[in-house]
Amino acid sequence: MKVCGVDLKGNEATVCLLSLIDGLFHVPDCRTRRLTLADTSAKGLKSFQSTFEKLMADYKIDAVVIRQRQSKGKFAGSAIGFKLEAAIELIDGIEVVVFGPTEIKESLRRNPVAVPFSDTGLKQFQEPAFTTAYAWLMKRAHQE
Repeated sequence: MKVCGVDLKGNEATVCLLSLIDGLFHVPDCRTRRLTLADTSAKGLKSFQSTFEKLMADYKIDAVVIRQRQSKGKFAGSAIGFKLEAAIELIDGIEVVVFGPTEIKESLRRNPVAVPFSDTGLKQFQEPAFTTAYAWLMKRAHQE
């Protein structure tokens, strides 16, 4: 199964592709690490959505796992971030899962990452997207 972990911050969606084949993880190369929403109008959102959809189709992604953000409080996500989340969730033909921080921590506690993050070849800012995808894949693998 090939998934895309997504971490939304401000007007950016940080992405990390991850696949699980025969119990082994693979971090495939991706042409982009971030997708930015430059224009918050309806036209800008549709452009972001079509760019994201094309990326998922090109890499044959089975599921998109979005790291959940708080809706209120000190660490609440921005309104633009929630717009990005909705744009991703409304893409037809892609399974989209919003995965909460508590579930991520629980999955990582049961299945710690076997290699240091620095050995994955990803940029440091992609770590939240990577851990989200990894935790969801591990949770799903143990449910089957």
